Amino acid sequence: MRYPRALNTFLILFALSLYSLGAHAQGSKAKASWPKQAIRIVVTFTPGGAPDILARVLAESWQQSLGVPVLVENRPGYGGNIGADLVAKSEPDGYTLLIGTVGIHAINNSLYDKMSFDPAKDFIPISFLASTPNVLIVNKQLGVINWHELIELAKAKPNQLTFGSSGVGTSLHMSGELFKEMAGIQIRHIPYKGRAQSLPDLVSGRISMLFDNLSSSLPLIKAGEVHALGVTTLKRSPAAPEIPTLAEQGLPGFEAVSWFSLMAPARLPVNIQNRLNQLVRQTLSNPDVKSRLLAGGLEPAPGKP
Repeated sequence: MRYPRALNTFLILFALSLYSLGAHAQGSKAKASWPKQAIRIVVTFTPGGAPDILARVLAESWQQSLGVPVLVENRPGYGGNIGADLVAKSEPDGYTLLIGTVGIHAINNSLYDKMSFDPAKDFIPISFLASTPNVLIVNKQLGVINWHELIELAKAKPNQLTFGSSGVGTSLHMSGELFKEMAGIQIRHIPYKGRAQSLPDLVSGRISMLFDNLSSSLPLIKAGEVHALGVTTLKRSPAAPEIPTLAEQGLPGFEAVSWFSLMAPARLPVNIQNRLNQLVRQTLSNPDVKSRLLAGGLEPAPGKP
């Protein structure tokens, strides 16, 4: 059957409109279907640190609101690169996420000769999560109770004192290197996979001092098990205002901040990115969650992707 040209054009346009409506319906259905299985949040350090705390806060909240399991998976090692590589090579479907760190996304690419992933191109941002000061803590057996005594001891015993961190390339490692340079001292770096190993070694006296996230070490500081000599931010932390900054004690301009974000593999669909961003902002804007994090030394600041 032959149709007039105008009718033929109408039929083509009508068919295209039906196709468009079908595609839109399928897209809406796909959006509504997420999530339909367990979500895992990869933390690139051992349990107990600031990234782990943030991941578990998100997981607890999301499990209640989404009705699916939200699992926290700790993959420590190589300054965070092992866990980050795993996420970078995962399917961009919203079911594998990463707690990003200043080390992974801002330091490691300049520190390591080779990277198995591109920290900028292989991830898509979901939201900034929080920041925390780092803090210099020493074991009680060292016999120093303030910054000046530590400097005197380090200068009297070059390369005999040690400082620990949660890995090469972390902001904690960089805090120690900056401290050495600005204070004019020589202390040896001892890298760990995370605080689960470094904190016990500090308390027992196996290492002299440790740069740690304030949020991780605050319980030990308050319990009197270690001495806190200074925080690495320019201003004192509201969570521990009694701890002076290193800058105010004789290292003007000393600043090293740890920050954390939620990241996903690149090419994540925009609708899932936006949904995850909404979930993060809802969780971290909750007054109870916010006050709990602030009391622990973490300053939540969720925002747009």
